[in-house]
Amino acid sequence: MNRTTMLASVAALALTATNALAETRTIGFSQIGSESGWRAAETTLTRQQAEERGYQLQFSDAQQRQENQIAAIRSFVAQDVDAILLAPVVATGWDAVLREAQEAEIPVVLLDRRVDSDESLYLTAVGSDLVHEGEVAGQWLVDQVAGEECRIVELQGTTGSSPAIDRKTGFENAISGHDNLQIVRSQTGDFTRAQGKEVMESFLQAENGGADICALYAHNDDMAVGAIQAIKEAGLQPGTDILVVSIDAVPDIFQAMAAGEANATVELTPNMAGPAFDALEAYWADGTMPEKFIQTESRLYTQADDPQGEYDRRKDLGY
Repeated sequence: MNRTTMLASVAALALTATNALAETRTIGFSQIGSESGWRAAETTLTRQQAEERGYQLQFSDAQQRQENQIAAIRSFVAQDVDAILLAPVVATGWDAVLREAQEAEIPVVLLDRRVDSDESLYLTAVGSDLVHEGEVAGQWLVDQVAGEECRIVELQGTTGSSPAIDRKTGFENAISGHDNLQIVRSQTGDFTRAQGKEVMESFLQAENGGADICALYAHNDDMAVGAIQAIKEAGLQPGTDILVVSIDAVPDIFQAMAAGEANATVELTPNMAGPAFDALEAYWADGTMPEKFIQTESRLYTQADDPQGEYDRRKDLGY
């Protein structure tokens, strides 16, 4: 190779590197925390999606505190990131910081939870229809008990969060008009396994050692898994003595279903980042504005749906 050709090649490589660097985008991701296996899987898949697409992901774990998320978003704005992904811990209190991101011309995409802010303050929200999830769980129980009396205890998610509000609403919608079904106790388990176990223990004590409980409805699988342990320690058979229905479809609930200790779960896919990045890429390309809500699929799984196989397919996804 002569000197002229070599210099031309070096210049071409340098230009390519410069262009690649110019095209690299930085995404800020404010995650709620790691309160559940599902949340861990969402984080893992978001990291994977960012890496596959060549993005730099600036990750912030809020440890389930809104003030940490607000501080993280302000830090992302100061860094002048290209976009922000936000999984909001609660639904209210976001207007000011979302407006700051908007004024900095940084698009914000909500992941798996909604906020009570004007829709103009964020680009889009990716998630399940949370009310529908609760309705699917409730309708399963309506069909399962087939008119028999059923006293239900409910483990709610984090107080004030959109999943806790909407999954409760949906479940109540489904059982409304069925006088044989009654929610007799309802308390937050904060979406965690430990709190699910602790609250279920109190439910069992209050309900004749669990003898007066027909079914448990948990707003997520992790609380259900904790509750299953409490039911077993009380000398009862979860899935038989007390029906268990929950939401998320994490691997551990499929293990419980395979063992006959849980009855049904409604899937919430942890891959919210894929649709989020698709929407951002279209927006960056030509200003295409996505729908304000991009809905992911929800599906009911029962013991008839090969729970062991589902566990095997999901166990390496980061849950």
